[in-house]
Amino acid sequence: MAPLVHACPWCYIGKARFEKGLAAFAHREKVEVVHRSFELDPGRAKGDTAPVVDMLARKYGRSLEEARAMEERVAANARAEGLGYRTEGRDHGNTFDIHRLLHLARERGRQNELLDLAYRANFAEERSVFDAEVLVRLAVEAGLEEAEVRAVLADEDAYAEAVRSDEREAAELGANGVPFFVLDRRYGVSGGQPAEVFTRALEQAWEGRVLQPVGGEAEVCDTDGSCAV
Repeated sequence: MAPLVHACPWCYIGKARFEKGLAAFAHREKVEVVHRSFELDPGRAKGDTAPVVDMLARKYGRSLEEARAMEERVAANARAEGLGYRTEGRDHGNTFDIHRLLHLARERGRQNELLDLAYRANFAEERSVFDAEVLVRLAVEAGLEEAEVRAVLADEDAYAEAVRSDEREAAELGANGVPFFVLDRRYGVSGGQPAEVFTRALEQAWEGRVLQPVGGEAEVCDTDGSCAV
């Protein structure tokens, strides 16, 4: 299980690193990956967006130049994994609708496809995932039916409890920041660790060892919207 957040760059990077680690795992065909919801800024009003650089400067008490340098550091990590990353023109906002659609996508067997498209739109392209029409287009591109997608977005209760349930489970598992990976509900990996750390964790989980945090310090985003950058 890997909690996902579209506003968290380390989730974007961590997913790529996890997938590389999984590719090196001998029993990878036995692994089922399920992405769970985790909101960085759950109290933020729907439609309330702000430029990421401005948000970073305000939150950390930095100048705009320093905030841009922070983004450049994250971008370097993303690009090292072969990922696109824009340091300007991205927004920060409420992600609840995206999470609801990802639960629909999971039911239809298209969760990973939608997740990858949403990450790419948010971090690498000129498409805001906080725009409902953009979400519809991404969901259709991922293989979902447009009418069903629009019906979910129009009904604020659709999959809302599924999102909240994921968030409660994350709290119970001790995940107060993301990315956070749970292997077989017994083994935890926190942060955007290197690929080899994920491979080792998978091997240890396969061997049935006792739950222990794996790896050293790694970048995470937490529930007040802060990201280690």
